[in-house]
Amino acid sequence: MIVVAGEALIDLVPQGTGALAALQPARGGGPYNTAVALGRLGSPTAFCSRTSLDAFGEALLDGLRAAGVDVSAVQRGPEPTTLAVATIDGNGSAAYSFHVEGTADRLFRVPADLPAGTRAVSFGTCSLVLEPGASAYEELMRTAAARGLFTALDPNIRPGLIPDADAYRARFASWLPSVSLLKLSEEDARWLGGTPREWLSAGPAAVVITHGGDGLTAFTRDGAVHPVPGEQVDVVDTIGAGDTVNAALLHGLSVRGALSPVALAGLGREDWQRLLRFAARAAAITCSRAGAEPPYASEVGEP
Repeated sequence: MIVVAGEALIDLVPQGTGALAALQPARGGGPYNTAVALGRLGSPTAFCSRTSLDAFGEALLDGLRAAGVDVSAVQRGPEPTTLAVATIDGNGSAAYSFHVEGTADRLFRVPADLPAGTRAVSFGTCSLVLEPGASAYEELMRTAAARGLFTALDPNIRPGLIPDADAYRARFASWLPSVSLLKLSEEDARWLGGTPREWLSAGPAAVVITHGGDGLTAFTRDGAVHPVPGEQVDVVDTIGAGDTVNAALLHGLSVRGALSPVALAGLGREDWQRLLRFAARAAAITCSRAGAEPPYASEVGEP
């Protein structure tokens, strides 16, 4: 079982140009998209979060169930669902503004336990920024790592939600000893101001950096660098692409029996090439269609 911990929200995606373009609601949130992608790829997956009792909250749970994701660890509350208003530029890249005050996911509490058979826990995005939930997710990360579980982190930086950049950077650094796999975009890396080698020395067994359409690169503690090119595709938008990479990496590692820091460190060049190409292929399929619609196993092949 791979557990994905973090927010579920509704993306409001413009259907045209201009400030008053019609907005189409779509299920979203980085961790939510990761969980759906894992379920579609065939990995046993559970979602650990707090969602609203409103209609949006019900729709989010329906999407998880449809992907085969276990929702027994999802907490519920009467507060509204978080909304993310997207804008899409000419290249299909998405930017967001958020409506987060008083929403259900911010009130997440540390669960008494994780689902039976949990081998890995994935974290990231808004859930690690917005208090009081952020501290609860942070505690869950540290507890999972202390139990010997594989932990994955995608900070997925949203600068508009971070009131104190330096404080967040320091907090990010404090998480690294509890992280097995760090994945981030090159934009995130620039914003954080560190390097893969610095992050590896602090804890993770591997760091994967995505470069948009140019592919992705893995860095490992033994000094190896494993780049792969992106898959060429007609981009509709990039919503959910990075989350699909998260899921593809975790799924591929699970298939290889490599959901442990020791096993991850033992992957060779061919393993990394196949894993990263699989992730690039999965992300390209997501980019080829509107919204966060990650591929099914039948569409992407073997990792």
